[in-house]
Amino acid sequence: MAQKVTIEPVTRVEGHGKVTIHLDDNMNVAQTRLHIVEFRGFERFVQGRPYWEAPVLVQRLCGICPVSHHLAAAKALDVIVGAGTGHGLTPTGEKMRRLMHYGQMFQSHALHFFHLSSPDFLLGYDADPAIRNVIGVAINFPELATQGVLMRKYGQEIIALTAGKKIHGTGAIPGGINKNLTIAERDSLLHGAGPLNIDQMVAWADGALQFFKGYYMKNREFVDNFAYFPSNHLSLVRKDGALDLYHGVLRAVDTNGNKILNDVDYQDYFNYIEEDVKSWSYMKFPYLKHLGKEKGWYRVGPLARLNTADFIPTPMAQKEFEIFKAHTNGKPNNYCLHTHWARLIELLHSAEVIKDLLNDPDLQKDDLVVKGTKQKEGVGLIEAPRGTLFHHYRINDNDQIEMANLIVSTTNNNEPMNQSVNFVAKKMMNGQAQITEPMKNAVEIAIRAYDPCLSCATHALGKMPLDIKLYNATGEILDHFKS
Repeated sequence: MAQKVTIEPVTRVEGHGKVTIHLDDNMNVAQTRLHIVEFRGFERFVQGRPYWEAPVLVQRLCGICPVSHHLAAAKALDVIVGAGTGHGLTPTGEKMRRLMHYGQMFQSHALHFFHLSSPDFLLGYDADPAIRNVIGVAINFPELATQGVLMRKYGQEIIALTAGKKIHGTGAIPGGINKNLTIAERDSLLHGAGPLNIDQMVAWADGALQFFKGYYMKNREFVDNFAYFPSNHLSLVRKDGALDLYHGVLRAVDTNGNKILNDVDYQDYFNYIEEDVKSWSYMKFPYLKHLGKEKGWYRVGPLARLNTADFIPTPMAQKEFEIFKAHTNGKPNNYCLHTHWARLIELLHSAEVIKDLLNDPDLQKDDLVVKGTKQKEGVGLIEAPRGTLFHHYRINDNDQIEMANLIVSTTNNNEPMNQSVNFVAKKMMNGQAQITEPMKNAVEIAIRAYDPCLSCATHALGKMPLDIKLYNATGEILDHFKS
């Protein structure tokens, strides 16, 4: 008898979503869907507003990664005010933004690994859900939990000193930045009290990476076989092919490593990327136009970035990158849980970049803003923690925004998340007539690997309970679980 399983909401992610799983008469998975049930309307909210307000307005999309939206919008407006893209800014303007961004990457990656994902690794995906959370980690692994909290605190301090405050700052403005970094501020980040200094952050980032690699060697069969499927991968890369989380050209590779988008100018992204719409989700499904909907979908984020980049331009992360690439003999890595491995390599890279920037005297200079001939339209891309983030604006003669298009990182990962849910649901549920707690969490682990911000909004507050119902074909509830 055909049945339906609903997981609502998905837990330990940012935002609200649900999963529906349809079983056929033989109790095998026939269909899975990840539904995004929150509506995100910022593309309409900003219309009619003065363009210079965009970097402050759009970061209200998210309380977790507001810096990413802040900077993506500012980069789009750089084009509109005639400052160009990337290196068109003053050295101080660009490097202050980079410091802000890598501080954001550092704190967000630390948050995701230590607070959201580590309970599944440290305590076991089938552990008692009463302890399989950040509190359980704090009780059983207090040193790691403390490191996670302090690493996030350090990243937040960088954001506060570059953007003006830790959440929803104002540091980036069209054409540059509104402050530099004073000597005292620099020294507080370089040599801060207790463990809050950059050398300790580099050491802890490396330690978290080595911990995961150790876990992986002991649990290789579980990690490798959890969810694996071929896909395309897309990200920004520096013009020489290096990993660059702030600026670059768009590159995409297929599952064999062949370039299917060859380092194109992201100002023309709309010539290459289309967005599909499904009736059962508020979130769109992007794909590469020339490959079509069925074959053109792609992953973004840490795993994709390490699959598209040729190298990492910091020494410790480059060494780890070489180990990571050797695991798949240089070919793209399609193991979903290896996203955590890639994320921790980026955590280490971010710490190294922060250290280099803090020692750069350009951060103390006063040439902060560039302006030129005004344009009517601009595109800003950045590699947010969760993947490539697109901001596109067009203004009218009154300097008001008349069009805004945002493709959020998690939107780019919509189809891969659905693919992961389908893979894990079939593996865990085929032939099963009853819901089990490990099965429920396994489906969520598949989603959590992408670190999704399901609504990219701030209104998720308080406890997010898990509510799963198993129905028969007539709608009768056969099994019900609610946390």
